[in-house]
Amino acid sequence: MITVIGSVNLDLVASGAPLPHPGETVTGARLARYPGGKGANQALAAARLGQRVRLVAAVGDDDMAEEALKLLRAGGVDLSATRSLNGETTGVALIAVSPEGENLIVVCPGANNALTPGDVEDEVIGNMMGVLEVPVPVLLAAARKATGLVALNLAPALPVPDALLAEAGLLVVNETEAAFYGAALHAPGRRVAVSLGSEGAELWLGGKKIAAAKPPKIRVVDTVGAGDTFFAALTTALIEGMPDAEALTFAVAAGAAACTKPGAQPSLPTRAEVEALLRG
Repeated sequence: MITVIGSVNLDLVASGAPLPHPGETVTGARLARYPGGKGANQALAAARLGQRVRLVAAVGDDDMAEEALKLLRAGGVDLSATRSLNGETTGVALIAVSPEGENLIVVCPGANNALTPGDVEDEVIGNMMGVLEVPVPVLLAAARKATGLVALNLAPALPVPDALLAEAGLLVVNETEAAFYGAALHAPGRRVAVSLGSEGAELWLGGKKIAAAKPPKIRVVDTVGAGDTFFAALTTALIEGMPDAEALTFAVAAGAAACTKPGAQPSLPTRAEVEALLRG
């Protein structure tokens, strides 16, 4: 079982137009609505890769909440610890996707910011995944209760206390986040994965690079959700006991598979789809 401590959003995606520069208006985009939020994406990604998953999260008491949760329910994620909060709005992400598949994202956290350490007080946590779209004190409280692997996706890049980093056995960052945290990421016995976009990813252990992987060739449709899939896949692989290099290759292939379809949660691949991509 993986307990995910994370965010739930409804993604409003405008695609097909060039990404605007500051002060610029572009037109001609197509609008779509998808369930999202990095925590929800990661929970569903892990479930589709074969893990039993429980999500600790919060949504608002509005008409967006059920739409944001529908694919999690359909995907078998345990939502018994996901609360609906009176007076709060469900989180929303405003996403622009260029014809080349690159994206810009603005997040309105809403109920995600209302999670408290009390929300994990009664949780029994083995393996844990967490992301910085919820308050750090909640992640720290959960990590201290975890008895298995604590995997943290340090996104978006924010200052975090050393006490939280000290609880993690796996940290996952992209290049920008890796530069933000610097040497603080690395500690004896801790794995750090750095995703490199189209160049793949690297895995470090105790400050030394131990593996690198390149993605398979694909046609990129939309990169939204790729990072969340990579994180969930790497965590899944390590929990299952895959060797480091094999686990990284699996995670890179999973992230690539998520780029072949539009939307965050609709694009999350199944285990069979990732294994088919690895077979070439």
